[in-house]
Amino acid sequence: MSSLFSPPSPPSVPPPPPLPTLDDPELQRRREAERQAQLRRRGLRASILTGGLGDTGPAPVERPSLLGQVGGPRG
Repeated sequence: MSSLFSPPSPPSVPPPPPLPTLDDPELQRRREAERQAQLRRRGLRASILTGGLGDTGPAPVERPSLLGQVGGPRG
């Protein structure tokens, strides 16, 4: 009767896969892909010149006149 209430034995665990070596081509490919991703991120950060809020400086609201002077012909 004790076998009726005893828990089943756990399944056997498979052995872990072998660890990659340093000269593994898959490991080298992943390293190169990560390096390329870092370079792309670095290049993107270098091209963004403002912060997350954008340009917070004063807006150029004065328009040049037909004569090329700012604010009007005598301005």
